[in-house]
Amino acid sequence: MDYEYLFRKQRELDAYIEDKLESADRGDIFRKKILALQVEIGELANETRCFKFWSKKGPSEQSVILEEYVDGLHFILSLGLDRGHVYTSAPLSDKRVDQTDAFLELYRAIGAFHAEPVQKTYEALFQSFLLLGQLLGFSEASILEAYKQKNEVNHTRQDQGY
Repeated sequence: MDYEYLFRKQRELDAYIEDKLESADRGDIFRKKILALQVEIGELANETRCFKFWSKKGPSEQSVILEEYVDGLHFILSLGLDRGHVYTSAPLSDKRVDQTDAFLELYRAIGAFHAEPVQKTYEALFQSFLLLGQLLGFSEASILEAYKQKNEVNHTRQDQGY
C-alpha cells in the first residue's frame, strides 16, 4: 500500500478543512476525531451485519462496505497526522479471528490510542484496521482506489459547505 500517498492526501484534506474552521471550532479536534472514528467503525460494522445474530438479512454490497471502510481510514490517517505518527507497513497478524472479534479489537485499539497517543499504539490501531480490511476481503488496490474517490468527494463536500 502506498502509505506515503495516503498520508500526503490526508494532510492536504485536513489542511483544507481546518483552513475553513472558525477559531472557536478548532478546540480539541483530536477528541472529536476519535469519536468520529468510533462512529465510522460502528457504521462499517452495521453494513457488514456481522454481529446481528438475530437477523437473517445479509451484509450490504461490498462497495458500500468498502466506502464505509475508507471513511474510517480517513480518520485513522488524520489522527496519526495530528500526533506526528505515520504508518509504513508491518506484517499483519495471521491469527484467525472473525469479523466481530476484529471489530472489538479495533475498538480496543482506538481506546488505547486515545489514552496513550504514541507511535506504538498508533501502529497497533492501524494494524487492527488493516486486519479488518483483510477479513472483509479488500485488496490494497481496492482500498487505495476507494480512498482516492472518497477523498475527492470529501473535498467537494467542503466546497459545498457540508
